[in-house]
Amino acid sequence: MRHAETVATKTKTHQQAAPRIVLAADPDADALLATDPLALLIGMLLDQQVPMEKAFVGPHVLRERIGHDLDAAEIAAYDPDRLAAIFAGPPAIHRFPQAMAKRTQALCRLVVDNYGGEAAAVWADGDGPAVLERLKKLPGFGQQKARIFLALLGKQYGVAPAGWQEAAGDFGGTGVFYSVADIVDDASLAKVRAHKKEMKAAAKAARG
Repeated sequence: MRHAETVATKTKTHQQAAPRIVLAADPDADALLATDPLALLIGMLLDQQVPMEKAFVGPHVLRERIGHDLDAAEIAAYDPDRLAAIFAGPPAIHRFPQAMAKRTQALCRLVVDNYGGEAAAVWADGDGPAVLERLKKLPGFGQQKARIFLALLGKQYGVAPAGWQEAAGDFGGTGVFYSVADIVDDASLAKVRAHKKEMKAAAKAARG
């Protein structure tokens, strides 16, 4: 009970100190990301093989189609075919709606089974390396995505466990523009996209 109360208190604090998020480029979707830890996790999960804005608007679209606030237990127990249909739309929430519906449901099941249905409990306690290890165990989160998400928590959400910058690797650095963790306005978005373009060009050249 004490752990649940601690998580609830920290979640409430997270919501009261809601940051200004611009990842979805949609005011309502960004407001949801700023105040709902589960929405933030789902948005990060969806952030692959689609434009960033589409990924992070996804939790808001999902909430609208379900008809109320996102709930990990409800999504975990959802009929898989119904959830896949919700993701398929039209328009589709993701380029691969069926696959991402399954991953979202798996994510919610893990949040229910391991964290009492509270997404914020993933990062509610422990140091940076411990939080990183929890993130890496989430469906759809590999080493890089886990580090980016940890950097996002530290840089924009005020979730700064000891050693988070070191655990986040290059993404935790100050004054860099490597990932969604560094996007706070149009200028920083342009810098992050330029960096990713450079990385893709370098990787292509290395393969050639």
